Amino acid sequence: MTDRPHTPLLDTVQSPADMKNLSNRKLQQLADEVRSETISAVSVTGGHLGAGLGVVEMTVALHAVFDTPRDKIIWDVSHQCYPHKILTGRRDRIRTLRQKDGLSGFTKRSESPYDPFGAAHSSTSISAALGFAVARDLGGDVGDAVAIIGDGSLSAGMAYEALNNAGHLGKRLIVILNDNEMSIAPPTGAMSSYLSRLYAGAPFQDLKAAAKGAVSFLPPPLREGAKRAKDMLKHMTVGGTLFEELGFSYVGPIDGHDMDQLMAVLRTVKDRADGPILIHAITTKGKGFAPAETAADKGHARGKFDVVTGEVQKAKSNAPSYTSVFANALIALADTDSRICAITAAMPDGTGLDKFMKRYASRCFDVGIAEQHAVTFAAGLAAGGMKPFCALYSTFLQRGYDQVVHDVALQRLPVRFAIDRAGLVGADGATHAGSFDVAFLANLPGIVVMAASDEAELVRMVATAAAHDSGPIAFRFPRGEGVGVEMPSNPQPLEIGKGRMIQEGSGVAILSFGTRLSEVQTAAEALSARGITPTIADARFAKPLDRDMILQLAADHDALITIEEGAVGGFGSHVAQLLSDEGVFDKGLKFRSMCLPDTFIDQSSPADMYAMAGLNAEDIEAKVLEVMGVEVISKRA
Repeated sequence: MTDRPHTPLLDTVQSPADMKNLSNRKLQQLADEVRSETISAVSVTGGHLGAGLGVVEMTVALHAVFDTPRDKIIWDVSHQCYPHKILTGRRDRIRTLRQKDGLSGFTKRSESPYDPFGAAHSSTSISAALGFAVARDLGGDVGDAVAIIGDGSLSAGMAYEALNNAGHLGKRLIVILNDNEMSIAPPTGAMSSYLSRLYAGAPFQDLKAAAKGAVSFLPPPLREGAKRAKDMLKHMTVGGTLFEELGFSYVGPIDGHDMDQLMAVLRTVKDRADGPILIHAITTKGKGFAPAETAADKGHARGKFDVVTGEVQKAKSNAPSYTSVFANALIALADTDSRICAITAAMPDGTGLDKFMKRYASRCFDVGIAEQHAVTFAAGLAAGGMKPFCALYSTFLQRGYDQVVHDVALQRLPVRFAIDRAGLVGADGATHAGSFDVAFLANLPGIVVMAASDEAELVRMVATAAAHDSGPIAFRFPRGEGVGVEMPSNPQPLEIGKGRMIQEGSGVAILSFGTRLSEVQTAAEALSARGITPTIADARFAKPLDRDMILQLAADHDALITIEEGAVGGFGSHVAQLLSDEGVFDKGLKFRSMCLPDTFIDQSSPADMYAMAGLNAEDIEAKVLEVMGVEVISKRA
């Protein structure tokens, strides 16, 4: 267990109200102690470290100036919310972060009144803050609305939609651009370059608040620079920044780690703002923890680590990760096919495409946090004769669904969707669960939807996708390690819509879609002790279904059970539709569909989450016994 840091001032802060009378010097001391507490806590729990360290001073200043929870502080994505949680009455639980029954790794409305809006996906904060501001002006019990958004999140179109609407409405709204030149990966695109030029071309003391007579609010060291800024503004003849063109008053850039600057600007804005205003703050991701500051990702996400060295405690791997298997398979195919290219949305490391990018930089595209664009960009590549692999987490593919429907499926374009983090993902909880992709993809005409049951099957599905040119095709795979099977040396494409038999049995057939297959096999071993030998089949495809195999299983067995790592409306529903259309139920077949329950499952270990979902081996065993009329007492009782 890591020793707790010495935090005498933080120990006196139970809520933001305790910060109101602290001097700037004391607030800086408080920030230093919050930073130490954050590092200590995340070393024990693991989690998103760098983002929070980059906004410690900003978090302290915001809570010192604004009257939370009536004033609404909305953290975009909210990777950076751990210091905020420490200061808002949750310090005693901060070492339960991302654990079962513990604090969420993101802001969460049900967790605290200081979390006015839940987050985990990016670029939503300005829209939500504008909603709060309008609610205030319509009579709601809301004070100020403050959105903190990173430069990486500004690559998503939704942020511009919100800025445009906010500028048009003209409501009092405060947006803080947390510019650390990092999202998860280094930001890409013209906006990032624009912000860099803006930062390099203006002095930190160029505060436009000075032009509105706010010089007196600044501490003495900044007053002279502010006066110069005011004089300069008098002579400007060209339009202001992009943000001003969108209707925002622009303040900055300012040093996001300088407590004097932060307090001066925030107090001025709180006292004087009469419309939408954007504060541009320059910060350093991972600030104050050398191992994070020097890391390529600035300490974005970390397992448990040593506070002194920053060394992450890694469990020994028994098999390659599904993500690395996908990446290596794609590289191998690209070695012999120059038309294969890859697209990711700000997740080159998470999707494994960083490896592909090193080998084939001209054929790999990180489009930033812009899933809608990623999908339609891939569609354009496909229409232009390329073989695009659009690699997105399941939870993020949701953000580009209209483009999947309208720009890909409707035009029958051969975009290959590599869907990582399928199923339940553990510590990130419900916001990042890959629960819905089978249901929302398999209802689209002309699409092929596959799920790998192990890493060898994944390699075959990558080959299948590369060879498929007649329309869109998707394959899904989970987070984490494979099961340790032997890998094919020369993977061949699968026959579209054909599953495979795993085990011949009698009485009951289990039809598995995805990586629950290993749990099915474990359940079958337990059932064999009872003299029950189920037939086991790996469906491989949710669309098109293997009609012949499914109808044969129905004809040869008294009962058929489907199992999948997805929500209702997915694979099992399509199987039930087939059986219904063919009149199979009229002949007395017993049918059960095991899928994720109709609820959002909070963070825990993946095994615990699947236990809550009722999809582990003992749940499968119990379902078989139930459908066969055998009474059983749950081992969990």
